Amino acid sequence: MKTIKKFLILIFLLFASSVSGHTSDKIFDEAKKNFDKKDYEKSKFLFQRNIVFFPKNAESYLFLAKIYNNEENTEEEEKNLDTTLLLQPDNEEAIYMLINIQLERSNFEEVNILMNRFTNVCKKMCKKTKEIKKSLQDFEANEKTN
Repeated sequence: MKTIKKFLILIFLLFASSVSGHTSDKIFDEAKKNFDKKDYEKSKFLFQRNIVFFPKNAESYLFLAKIYNNEENTEEEEKNLDTTLLLQPDNEEAIYMLINIQLERSNFEEVNILMNRFTNVCKKMCKKTKEIKKSLQDFEANEKTN
């Protein structure tokens, strides 16, 4: 009898976890569709909802950061990028976005730290390294002329 109860509990737990994973995918996919259509308000709501139910979904935080970037809300963008990197330390897109924030702030020390991190983890966005170095050189040239 105990074996049957354990078996039923196991089946229930497996079913519940597969349903919740499906729900996460469904909410995320709907949010991404809205993001791609540039319906940022609706996608923001859906990404936030996804985070409420699945707080370890790094991609939702990354997309929220992109939305806040579009809204020019740097503080919220940075918070979401930091959370993305807590969950996925090797997320090169989040690191790249943080580099751009630090470049805008002229925080070259932080840019160099992030640049080293970016260089170590880049797989898809390695070409952006040249772009970042060029931006750093341009800022340093401007600093010298001022």
